Amino acid sequence: MMNKRISVSSRQMATLFLSFLTGSAIVNIPAPLTGAAKNAAWMSLWMANGLGMLLLFCILYLHRKYPDLTLIQYSRQALGRVMTVIIAVPFLLIFFDMLADIVGDIGGFFKSTMMRETPTYVFHILVLFTAAMTVRSGIEVMARMFTLLVITIFMFSAVVMLLMIPNYNVELLMPLLPDGFKPVLHGAYIAWGFPYAEMILFSMVLPFARPDQEPLGKFMFVVLLISGISLTLVIVCTIMALGPLAANIKFSLFTLARMIELAEVIERVESVIGLALIVGSYMKASIVLFAINLGLSQLFRLQDERILIFPITFVALLLSLTMFRNDFEFMEHVGTVWPLLITVTGVVPILLLTIVTAFKSRRKQESS
Repeated sequence: MMNKRISVSSRQMATLFLSFLTGSAIVNIPAPLTGAAKNAAWMSLWMANGLGMLLLFCILYLHRKYPDLTLIQYSRQALGRVMTVIIAVPFLLIFFDMLADIVGDIGGFFKSTMMRETPTYVFHILVLFTAAMTVRSGIEVMARMFTLLVITIFMFSAVVMLLMIPNYNVELLMPLLPDGFKPVLHGAYIAWGFPYAEMILFSMVLPFARPDQEPLGKFMFVVLLISGISLTLVIVCTIMALGPLAANIKFSLFTLARMIELAEVIERVESVIGLALIVGSYMKASIVLFAINLGLSQLFRLQDERILIFPITFVALLLSLTMFRNDFEFMEHVGTVWPLLITVTGVVPILLLTIVTAFKSRRKQESS
């Protein structure tokens, strides 16, 4: 059973969910989506968001059936020990990949924008060490701290988009579907992999939500809508400001901030967006590291759940430095391989457990 002394409120859990879904995506998502779906990138996003709602329904259904257990724990009850190992190993390995991708993205950002002469491993070590210390502090500390940080990210992003209003050109939003609907499906495939399919990680985190009177499911679905709306605004503003170039600029919101120049007083504010990317990626990395540590501790039935934090961090550091030789390989992985990989190793087990649990519940009701 989960130690319920370590828990957060439903609102705090929803805040963790928002920081995980939107923290780094708000800076990273416009480029790959506009590259795939052009001006209809926002349509791709909402298709992926709709699939995310179905996945969130499955995750919340399993949480309602097993309120005190993580996926590793209720998989033992639903499928047995052998099947749990078969499911859990690739399920947790995909989180190692996710953590390495997050940290690698931060290193790539610094290397290409702000600190070109600094070795990337410096950024990787700093982010991972900070995330490890955060995870050691516990989920309650994470929830309280991330509430302030996610508000800061949204505030900085909103300021940049508002200051860019004089540079927007609404005509750049057209034509909407010049090449038909297939590019929209391609964009939905990318957005499904990042960030919406990644919410499977919360099957490991939701048991820490206190069973208070506030409806957790309602807050989680509201967060999913907020994520969709905020990412849509960023995509639309990017297209109106950059036009066809939006697909070729990786950190497009950072580029928008560079373009701001009002009365020679407000200019060069891209540092705040750089800060937003770093903070968003740090929060997401901390949540992923927390889930990996918890999953491995439960899989190996360890008494001290904190003993694996630094070994996991070291493995993630090595992966982040060796998985990709250049940005092209990284973008190909995120846009082509990652959506399929996380669907097979993460989403399919969630769907399987949902079906098995629903079948067992129905049989139990019929027998009673």
